[in-house]
Amino acid sequence: MKKLALFGIALGLVVAVSCKKDDNNMTTTPTPTPVTMTLYDSLGGTTMVADPSASGKMIEKGRLGIRSVVDSTIFVIAADPKLNGFFPVLLAEVTAGNLSGFQTLSTNLTDFFCVATGAKNFSYKGMNMKDAHDPAKNSRMNGKAANADFDQFVVDLVAGAKKVGLSDQLIGQVGKVVETTRGDIVQK
Repeated sequence: MKKLALFGIALGLVVAVSCKKDDNNMTTTPTPTPVTMTLYDSLGGTTMVADPSASGKMIEKGRLGIRSVVDSTIFVIAADPKLNGFFPVLLAEVTAGNLSGFQTLSTNLTDFFCVATGAKNFSYKGMNMKDAHDPAKNSRMNGKAANADFDQFVVDLVAGAKKVGLSDQLIGQVGKVVETTRGDIVQK
């Protein structure tokens, strides 16, 4: 019995010594987790840059890029007789020098697209897309949109995005995001 106990201890020591980790010979390299870039990251991401429309303020580059496309597109739509009839209140305000409605629309759309493209530092607090495009629930809208109207909006969005230098690849990706809203926006 004594021999068996000694044999067990010896076997335990052999196993313990042979299984001892040799830090010099055993290195582990962690497997990198693949980083998935969001569309927001592709549009500039969270890098802070000077805000050209607010002296002394900084803005995320992704948000600035999205805001630039949004504002450019609003101007394209305002000049488009196929779509500007949907926005008589906004056009009347801007014509009278009142930019508050434009600024609210720009902020809401910028927030919406920031969130929709993967931004983490913003939230969208505007109306849902269905209510925002229903004149019965949004007095700033003049009529319900048909598929042809939505298609024209996409044409104007592409024109607005190209005016600010967005690449065709990124325009296509933004277009995919916009297309997800068609079911809520088209109500005619």
